Amino acid sequence: MSYGDLSEEAVEKHREAGEILVEVMDEAKELVEPGATHLEVAESAEERIVELGGEPAFPVNISVDNEASHATPEADDETVFGEDDMVCLDVGVHVDGYIADAAVTVDFSGSDELVEAAEQALEAALDEVEAGAEVGVVGQAIEDVIDGYGYSPVLNLSGHGLERYDAHTGPTIPNRGMDRSAELQAGQVIAIEPFATDGSGKVGEGSHEQIFELQEERSVRDRAARQAMEQITGEFDGLPFAQRWLDSPRPGMALRRLKADGAITGYPVLQEDEGRLISQAEHSLIVTEDGYELLTDGLFG
Repeated sequence: MSYGDLSEEAVEKHREAGEILVEVMDEAKELVEPGATHLEVAESAEERIVELGGEPAFPVNISVDNEASHATPEADDETVFGEDDMVCLDVGVHVDGYIADAAVTVDFSGSDELVEAAEQALEAALDEVEAGAEVGVVGQAIEDVIDGYGYSPVLNLSGHGLERYDAHTGPTIPNRGMDRSAELQAGQVIAIEPFATDGSGKVGEGSHEQIFELQEERSVRDRAARQAMEQITGEFDGLPFAQRWLDSPRPGMALRRLKADGAITGYPVLQEDEGRLISQAEHSLIVTEDGYELLTDGLFG
């Protein structure tokens, strides 16, 4: 099996990250139940990643109902899962910077077909993957399956590449068909993530923001902001982090100062219209000459 220019070390560490992720996700899914808090699920998963020899590649995302991405609990969050929630868990793991990224949907709303639409779209997309395949063809497979269920793909979200210490690189893997699109190459590590919705098929930014990422290391005068900057540059390897991960006594104020200075950027929660639902399914894989190696095999087993 040819992995292009991807080194043997990189392949092995991506595999290890994927194995950790599948084990953590299996455990996290069991914790998601009505009455449990979002915080205990997120913290349990993040702690388990470390116990198994990895590190979180980004904060555990817990998106509920019309939320699509970038939702993670606050440090004192007491929000609990409801009896009719649709819950998307999106988890990233890295081993020495080599990342695996995957997502599943846990549903209490009774919307089985919406969950199935995303999962079957992912399977159809995988069938198209090999070196030389156009990403627009992969996207068309996703769109066709979700449309066939009577739902809409989320058009302004997409899959992506995974490079060392960077969880969102090229190529972009659209959730719809496209003409004249880029071709996949052997050795690329990618995440394919269909989102299916009973809404309009487009998400917008909400007001809530708990995930941030370093843009540029800067010197700051404010003590709390300086303390936060030291932790951000020293611990997170340029990857996204949660406000609740900071040791600062005033993390919210520190992050606001750093954001105003252009040192960090924030990721608001992305969401559909109120009352709509979104399901998600995601695998990570390595593209090969004649197909792919699935890094997160067993995730939906």
